[in-house]
Amino acid sequence: MIPACLSDDWTLCPEREDISAEFTRLLTAAQEGGATIAECLMIARQLKRGDDQSWHREWKKLAQANRHRAEAAFAEGHMATAQRNWLRAMNYYGAAAMPLDPSDERRWVAVLAMQECARRYLSARSPAGDVVTIPWLDGHALQGYFLPAARRGRAPTVICIGEPGHRKEEFLFKLAPHARERGFSLLALDLFGDQRDDHLDVLLRRRDLESAIPCVMDYLEMRSDVDFDRVAIVADGWGSSFVARAVLQEPRLAAAVCDGGLWDLHERAFFASRFAMSDVSIVPVPQAPLMASSADCPVLITLGEDGWLKADRARQLVKNSRLGSSDVMLKVFTAAETGAAQAHADNPSLANEYIFDWLESRLGAAGRI
Repeated sequence: MIPACLSDDWTLCPEREDISAEFTRLLTAAQEGGATIAECLMIARQLKRGDDQSWHREWKKLAQANRHRAEAAFAEGHMATAQRNWLRAMNYYGAAAMPLDPSDERRWVAVLAMQECARRYLSARSPAGDVVTIPWLDGHALQGYFLPAARRGRAPTVICIGEPGHRKEEFLFKLAPHARERGFSLLALDLFGDQRDDHLDVLLRRRDLESAIPCVMDYLEMRSDVDFDRVAIVADGWGSSFVARAVLQEPRLAAAVCDGGLWDLHERAFFASRFAMSDVSIVPVPQAPLMASSADCPVLITLGEDGWLKADRARQLVKNSRLGSSDVMLKVFTAAETGAAQAHADNPSLANEYIFDWLESRLGAAGRI
């Protein structure tokens, strides 16, 4: 269902929610440098309705045009222009891959091109970023991008990770500028590692996704440019609670932005009520508190009032879960201020400004650029 806060102007294909959501993401990416509105509208006019091949072809063509501009600017020493165009090319390649089946080789080709643009962007930054590999489980390694703070020395660091199926490249324009402006280093991660999309079904069957985060913390603890007493985590676009579970198991974190276990608790309550309706002998378990209420660090939960979970329900769950001195904060974005869609899809910039201001207040002041 398209949220009420996204008007018909944002809905490219009413019959294809996935295409409309991706077009919305591309438009809002323009606010942070991941696209331009003019290019997005140009592609929208060229698309053939109901033709996924047209979508792939046009976004790939636009990605290649931005990539060529980046290479030309880099050759002439214009680093800022090169970085901007690589970011846009990276995002457009991701859009080109979106509607294709995971088994379609063209999807993997587009993903590889997206990752190459990300690497080129990292190398052109000052200071340059790194592609990092972090061992995890069963031979599967996490892959990430480490973007050091502008100032030398140990810096507070923010781990940014998305839900399974979300790729880390989006964080390079969506979250990295907010971290850089506040003097933070940033580690952008996804759960794919260097695997193809068709490996995702294996990953989703795991029940221990949260075990990735201690491995990430072990890696950061070894870096000489990380202020390890000031490491936070941001779960972008949460739809499950694996990061909240990780926060409970990871006392080394200084702050966390995630769902706090909100979705997990909501699902438990839903299934308990359904079982009770089908079998009167089942007595629902008394409502448990949010996982975040037992966390050792402060936790911020942000929510759009037009998202999947009703704001009033979220407020009640958080209110009932406040235990002792637990530091759990809920921020609800309303349609009147925007940022009200699921994962703040209608205005991620507004939500991310709030999130990184909150992180700055918890991690302490760092050297701003």
